[in-house]
Amino acid sequence: MRAPIGDFDNAWPAPEVLDRLTAPVAAAVRGWAGPVPADQLLYVETDPEKADTAVFVETYGKDLLETSANCVVISAKRGGGRTLAAGVVLSSCRLDVNGAARRELGARKVSFAPHETAVSETGMEYGGITPVGLPGDWPLLIDAAVAELPWVLVGSGSRRGKLILPGKALATLPGAEVVEGLGQRI
Repeated sequence: MRAPIGDFDNAWPAPEVLDRLTAPVAAAVRGWAGPVPADQLLYVETDPEKADTAVFVETYGKDLLETSANCVVISAKRGGGRTLAAGVVLSSCRLDVNGAARRELGARKVSFAPHETAVSETGMEYGGITPVGLPGDWPLLIDAAVAELPWVLVGSGSRRGKLILPGKALATLPGAEVVEGLGQRI
């Protein structure tokens, strides 16, 4: 099957390749519910050595600069507690942690979660973290520009592949909230 965005040799419906997904992502795909059918979640293989945005776009298609998104794990502090959350913004943007994310989470301070925390709490590889399969009790902030895309490329839980799905599907994930201005152009 041909992917709707990018230049990939093959794309497979994610439910058909659960063995290529990390455990939390495979579980999320298995239990997928909502207005977008699970077979519209597509999996494509990628070379982890070409993960840098400029090289990735050059290798897999220039259209991906505006149709791919990054999922970033953040830590919000309020009172004496800490809450982990995730933000999803276009790859051409950076997550506004000190403005939009802090306001949406009602936090005193928001910072990027340490690498080890992001990996251990998600069960995913660093550099492949995806909003699909995150802990269900986490707030999931999605930039409106991402949610509006007909198709968006995100991580698959592993650095060896990506998921392509309708942007509106992200808004149906557990804890999801669409936020205007979450991403700021780099």
